[in-house]
Amino acid sequence: MKNVSRLLVVGVTLFCLSLAVSRAEGEDAYRKEIKTAVLLKTLQDAAGQKIAYPKTGDAELSAILVEIPVGAKTGWHKHTSPCVAYLMEGELQVETADGAKRIVKAGEAFAEVVNLAHNGQNLGSVPVRLVLFVAGEKGAPISVKSPTDLHELISVGK
Repeated sequence: MKNVSRLLVVGVTLFCLSLAVSRAEGEDAYRKEIKTAVLLKTLQDAAGQKIAYPKTGDAELSAILVEIPVGAKTGWHKHTSPCVAYLMEGELQVETADGAKRIVKAGEAFAEVVNLAHNGQNLGSVPVRLVLFVAGEKGAPISVKSPTDLHELISVGK
């Protein structure tokens, strides 16, 4: 009888944990005909840095549509708060100041690099369209331009 009780406790515990996990993913938050898919779940940005939320000021959420013409570059910049980008159309190469490059394609989501200079370039044949979701601070800039001279010197020196 003790073994049956233990099995029952373990089974109920596992069932409760599975419900908690599925609810955390949003699967049970909506009616059954509503489909959800986790596009990104991470503790790090694209450069491997730990995500850290602002600790001063009022929290502010932003959603920004960004369109980058074929061949265009964003220019070297830094994001001041955690951001998630979802690429709706096109193909984008993101280069960080250390020379690392990453290609992001339509349908992919990624955690933007925070407080690290980077430059995006549309390498594809169609305009890039992405939505940038920002967990920032009221009144704080979402992006800050970085001096291009430094980055151009780094690129030339490689």
